[in-house]
Amino acid sequence: MPEERSAYSIRPATAADIPSLVELVNSAFAIEEFLEGTRTDAERMAAHLEKGCILLLEGADGAPLASVYTERRGEHCYLGMLAVAPAQQGSGLARRLIEAAEERFRQQGLRTIEISVLSLRPELLPIYRRFGFVESGVEPFLYPRTFKDGEVGRNCHCVVMTKQL
Repeated sequence: MPEERSAYSIRPATAADIPSLVELVNSAFAIEEFLEGTRTDAERMAAHLEKGCILLLEGADGAPLASVYTERRGEHCYLGMLAVAPAQQGSGLARRLIEAAEERFRQQGLRTIEISVLSLRPELLPIYRRFGFVESGVEPFLYPRTFKDGEVGRNCHCVVMTKQL
């Protein structure tokens, strides 16, 4: 049973959070076994903090439970690297983070959110549809990680999804 909403807090992450963010994100993305290495590291996380904002959802004890990267891109916004601790997946934390990001974007006068979903993770598309996103295009997969199987990499792209606020 999920905890009460008041048992959580959401705040912008800081450089001091980088080690726990790296651990959280890598544990959440460990399912992507088709890619070599880990999803992120301290250097990449620091670069994200410089370019955008990472919202961090913490439990009442201050433990990091979920995070999402947010970035303003001109007149629209981008959400990425949505990560929920494996033990907390399916408990509504992703929705809470997305709602918090949407509110921040509305306050900035933005009205469109964009996300990219790796084509090798088709199980994520219905989840994002439930959050109100719709497929709006495709783009190449440019993340700096290699595939364990070169054939898989040749058949991979990102599905772009958008949502109007």
